[in-house]
Amino acid sequence: MKKILTIVALVLLLALAVTACSQSKPAAEPTQAPAQQKEEAAPAADLEGVPEIFTSGKQIKVAVIRNLPSDDHTKQFLDGARSEGESFGFKVDTFIADNDDAKFQELVDQAIAKGYDGLVISHGKKDYSYDMLKPAVDKGIKVVTFDTVIEKDGKGLPEITRTFQDDFALARLSLGVINEVADPARIIKLWWGPGVPPLDRRETVYKPLEEEGHLITLETIGPTNFQDVQGDIAAKVSAVLPKYPEGEIDAIWGSWDEMAKGAYTALKDAGRTDIKLISIDISNQDINLMREPGSVWIATAAVDPKLIGIVDMRLLAKKFAGEETPDEYDLEAKLIRQSDLKPDTTMQTLNEVIEGWGDSDAFNEPWMDKLRAVHGSK
Repeated sequence: MKKILTIVALVLLLALAVTACSQSKPAAEPTQAPAQQKEEAAPAADLEGVPEIFTSGKQIKVAVIRNLPSDDHTKQFLDGARSEGESFGFKVDTFIADNDDAKFQELVDQAIAKGYDGLVISHGKKDYSYDMLKPAVDKGIKVVTFDTVIEKDGKGLPEITRTFQDDFALARLSLGVINEVADPARIIKLWWGPGVPPLDRRETVYKPLEEEGHLITLETIGPTNFQDVQGDIAAKVSAVLPKYPEGEIDAIWGSWDEMAKGAYTALKDAGRTDIKLISIDISNQDINLMREPGSVWIATAAVDPKLIGIVDMRLLAKKFAGEETPDEYDLEAKLIRQSDLKPDTTMQTLNEVIEGWGDSDAFNEPWMDKLRAVHGSK
């Protein structure tokens, strides 16, 4: 009996000990203490100074509409506009009209009707751009244009900022290289117009040089098939080359690089290494052709097309913010010589051989950097 009582006592003592241990053992720690969670959580975005329109939760929608074919220059322009807009949190849709003025105007009308908050318009013609964009302005839509002249009966639309490449500098730089080849220079001129704003602006530099005798225009050739500008120009240049034996043409001037690419094909197929090619605008395809062994494409003057899209979108963002923007802005031109290019040079690395290429703080604001931190710079 005594033995049984001893066993019972031991069991009771053991139970009490287990109970005491369970009561004194600290509770399992959370994965992080509340204080630690607060300290280690992602910091709240610094939106001080960011205009309220960008912090209100409203989805800003922008349409980028371009009235040119889907060439390299167009793709880079659209990529710049899209990436910069998305880095601000905008929803960006892009449209290409293939130089079809009726289609272009229809796309703009549709964008206005669909309630886009902003428009970036590229290459609208003077004879219809005022009437095309006035409804957007009246509706309160913010608008930035590129290579578009907006005027009717001497009136413009001051609410719209118009951007251009510095076409006068592009023409001076490229034509200057031609006069390094020969002065006077006998040339085939690749151009079409009037009515195309950037080419009209370049023509204002070309004409005085022609009148002063520095340029002798043998032929003026322009595209009629905008679905295949390169092929169209290649065929037309090939047709006129036999008229001019070796030594009778000094250079071909391509006032738009899409035409210059067609001329390059014609010169290469004809074996005309006696004729130099100088152009305006640049793309990866241009760079590759300029680097080919024996290439006669010796120089081009250009503005980074991606940067144009970026700057246009910054201007549009400033309009959304209610900040002042200029009536007009020209982007700086650069001269790229064949001799500047390295074997591995691309549009993405052109800044390594051309100082200042693709780099601009124009219209960038500290609050834009804060938006990029939130949405991610594209």
